[in-house]
Amino acid sequence: MMINAERCCAIRNLPDRRSSQLPAPRPRAQVFFPRVCCVNAGALVIEEQSKNAEKFTSSAARIQEKVGRFLQEKLSLNHWIVGDYYNLVADVNKLEPEMKALSDKQLRAKTDYFRRRLAAGESLNDIQSEAFAVVREAGRRQLNMRHFDVQIVGGAVLHDGSIAEMKTGEGKTLVSTLAAYLNALTGEGVHVITVNDYLAQRDAEWMGQIYKFLGLSVGLVKSSLEPEERKAAYACDITYGNNSEFIFDYLRDHTCSTKEEMVMRWPRPLHFAVVDEIDSVLIDEGRNPFLLSSESSKNASRYPVAAEVADFLIVDRHYTVQQKQKTVELTEEGVAMAELALGIENLWDGKDPWARFVVTALKAKECYFRDVDYIVRDGKVQIVDEFTGRVATNRRWSDGIHQAVEAKEGVKINPETVMSAHMTYQSYFKLYSKVSGMTGTAKTEEKEFLKLFNMPVVEVPTNLPNIRVDLPLHIFPTARGKWRRVREEIEIMHAQGRPVLVGTTSVEESELLSALLHEHNIPHNVLNARAKYAAREAEIVAQAGRKSAITIATNMAGRGTDIILGGNPEMLAKEILQRRILPFMASDSPDVETDGAPLSQKGLSTIKLSGVSFSRIFRACAAAKVVCGSGGEVFSYREAKDKLLYVFNNARFEDEDRLIDLASGSGAETLSLGPSIALACLSVLRDCRAYCLLEGNEVKRLGGLHVIGTALHESRRIDNQLRGRAGRQGDPGSTRFMISFEDDMLQKYGGELAYKLMKAVGVEDVDVGSGITRHQVLSIQTSVEKYFSGVRRHMVEYDAVLEVHRSHVFKLREAFVMGTFDSCQQLFYQYIQGVADEMVLNHVDPTKPPRNWNLEGFLDEFDDFASVTFAFPRGSHLLSNVTKETIVSALSTSRLMKELPGLPPTGLDAGDSPMKAASLSRWKRDDFLPSGRHCQELDSFRRYVGDILIAEYQRKLESIQEFREDANQVERSVAISALDYFWRMHLANMSRLSSAVQITGFGHMNPLDEYKLDGARFFIKMLSAARRMTVESLLKPWAD
Repeated sequence: MMINAERCCAIRNLPDRRSSQLPAPRPRAQVFFPRVCCVNAGALVIEEQSKNAEKFTSSAARIQEKVGRFLQEKLSLNHWIVGDYYNLVADVNKLEPEMKALSDKQLRAKTDYFRRRLAAGESLNDIQSEAFAVVREAGRRQLNMRHFDVQIVGGAVLHDGSIAEMKTGEGKTLVSTLAAYLNALTGEGVHVITVNDYLAQRDAEWMGQIYKFLGLSVGLVKSSLEPEERKAAYACDITYGNNSEFIFDYLRDHTCSTKEEMVMRWPRPLHFAVVDEIDSVLIDEGRNPFLLSSESSKNASRYPVAAEVADFLIVDRHYTVQQKQKTVELTEEGVAMAELALGIENLWDGKDPWARFVVTALKAKECYFRDVDYIVRDGKVQIVDEFTGRVATNRRWSDGIHQAVEAKEGVKINPETVMSAHMTYQSYFKLYSKVSGMTGTAKTEEKEFLKLFNMPVVEVPTNLPNIRVDLPLHIFPTARGKWRRVREEIEIMHAQGRPVLVGTTSVEESELLSALLHEHNIPHNVLNARAKYAAREAEIVAQAGRKSAITIATNMAGRGTDIILGGNPEMLAKEILQRRILPFMASDSPDVETDGAPLSQKGLSTIKLSGVSFSRIFRACAAAKVVCGSGGEVFSYREAKDKLLYVFNNARFEDEDRLIDLASGSGAETLSLGPSIALACLSVLRDCRAYCLLEGNEVKRLGGLHVIGTALHESRRIDNQLRGRAGRQGDPGSTRFMISFEDDMLQKYGGELAYKLMKAVGVEDVDVGSGITRHQVLSIQTSVEKYFSGVRRHMVEYDAVLEVHRSHVFKLREAFVMGTFDSCQQLFYQYIQGVADEMVLNHVDPTKPPRNWNLEGFLDEFDDFASVTFAFPRGSHLLSNVTKETIVSALSTSRLMKELPGLPPTGLDAGDSPMKAASLSRWKRDDFLPSGRHCQELDSFRRYVGDILIAEYQRKLESIQEFREDANQVERSVAISALDYFWRMHLANMSRLSSAVQITGFGHMNPLDEYKLDGARFFIKMLSAARRMTVESLLKPWAD
């Protein structure tokens, strides 16, 4: 072993640590201290040293953070899962040259080739890599969009039934085509589900080009479609639609009386679903069940009276409010005051119930706010979705809340609704054979997705590194101070030329900030739920990335259309063409409330069009003036706009030389409007693309989009969605949240802490967001997330009980609606035997011998049933002369014979169809009968009674043999109507039970267990009542 001599010498020359003589310190050459030092100079030195120390500390912290993040990423399970998916990516990449060499016809033929392989027994996994390669090539040819490797990973995650978390701008819409195409090859249908009709239509038209090129059919389900159009859309290989449309159609199909009225693919309508923004659908909207209702006009007059009483009562004196749970409770003084105002003696009187209306009116007064929870438009109360910021059309609050809000606002009160069907989004999506989803923000709710839906979340890497800067949270004592600082930061960014997106939580706040910016002459656009803004949502978002653009938006800007730096060239081209050509095409002016307010162009640079574009626009305007002038075609503004957009969307597929020939022809062709507009579209689009590219590069140099959040939401996911608008696809960008202690979330869920902090500071526009304060505020947000997670879990647990009932009823209903003649006949036999069993079991105990049975009670009940059902005079039916002794003797003589000795024959032939034997097998199960020594006698007796009723039913059928098919349809309708009637009653009872069992928690009983037990009793009674009503109708003789 070699020893370094120099190192040994150095070690020997070190001072002895035990010695008191220490080595002389090295001179401090780095820092200069002047001999004459004043206070200011000393302060400067200390400040310089402090800055150096902070700089060193922050650098070290950043390095440590980067190292920690790197290690965490490499050691995470997600890293290895994604790495495994890259094996598939490698296979797809190997196939890419082969796919590029194919002609369009050969590439399209791959669809039939894949279907033949599946029919031969191969699985979807066997053809996955080749199918993905085909879709990638089709996307390149049709859309000029090639799937990146990370998008291939995302498609594989979707195919595996998982959730792909992909950052904003990473192309989730294109990713869905991979899994949708692959799973559509089975021919069982694929649903691609979005959060609104606009996105569904956009994606169906956009991505539909890939599917149609490959030979698949594409359908679109939207609210305006007729039933036949819906049926055609569901019959397609791939169907796009809004989430509420799919669940609505599923529930509506279970209210149909015939198979022809149903619109989905029955008997297996739910095969595979790709849910866009799955966290919004299952988490945000998962708190509210979907109700299918019918109107009921009673009680409508009580709501205005209750609203007046609510205005009269005083909070914290006559009633208390829990904003977190949105509940109101009357005090004793409040009850007395309400009774006095109404002139009644008992507010809770069951015969004249006013309590529900007063409490509901108080909820509307204290918990539902205009321009926050709803807006009033055209004399109607319209709900604003708290997570998307959009108006939720065709949605109404239940339990009288909507009517109470209408009464508060003084608008027309619509009738109350009676629940016809009930289902949560969670229950609906569990019905699919396979569900997958994609979103930009799901990791924070991964545990909930895994526990409730068995869907893991896979973080898909970004195609380019994310360089967005998330600035520290600013916290202000008051809202006024917060808005002042928001305005100042907007001014700073605007002066730099950076685009700014400001996110607000309500319509009211967006308009408050807009007024503040108007006071300081700062140009901006507003996007919220009001019709004049919402109608131009896509155009506003398209402008939001332009230089110096300022956009104030509610959560509407959090999803859907990407904000592209420099602007979206296609949307900008559409806006230019509409502004210049529509006045010559439309016979009327746009309605601001329905067609949208014009966008503010102040502060934005003017897009420079080429001479070619100007000339083509001029020619299109001239053609429009001639074609749509006097004596020509007449278009309304809406019709003209739709025509222009249709031409724009199809212009890219036209040959430009051919369009030039058509537009510059002679005679009638000179006035050809379509080719003239198409040429203008192509030219303007080219100019916009070039201009947006240059401006986008300039915006990137300035720092990209700056996002300002003005409040923390109840979920970190919503905040992250807003942050995700900046820094898309590797672009620069920054975000900052500014909040105050007066914000709704802090007041509602952390009121005491917020009040203490606000009181301690005393200055309204100073940032008090220290580390401790920031941690406390964020902990409030986390606790709110946990609270609502518990609410959703609670709802899922309770809905799981109702799901058992619903599944049974829906399957029974499907059997009646879609069953064959023979299968329905078997169901009717089961129903009749079931009624016979209930009549017997009501009076029989198999643990006791027949002589101790209450057979007198049975004979009385059968006598009543026969007199009502058979239309016989009382005492003239088959068992009229039978006594208890006769039955006991017959049962003791022969326990298992078909015809009991001594009792009248049933009239049912011994050789009567094997169909009857098969149909009654359900009622002969051992687990159905109560256990006991005398269960065999019970079984013989119940079968005997059932045979009597079935024989009577068959005699009735023989009398109408020539109308048997028609009679079967009537019988089906009777059974369905009875089932629907009692199912609606059951839903109402279960809703009341859900509220009532919460009280049992005070008695140390588990409310969920009580709900399960009582719900099971209600359900058994409901089925029994529906069966009894149906059988009574089946056995009644037909009128002559």
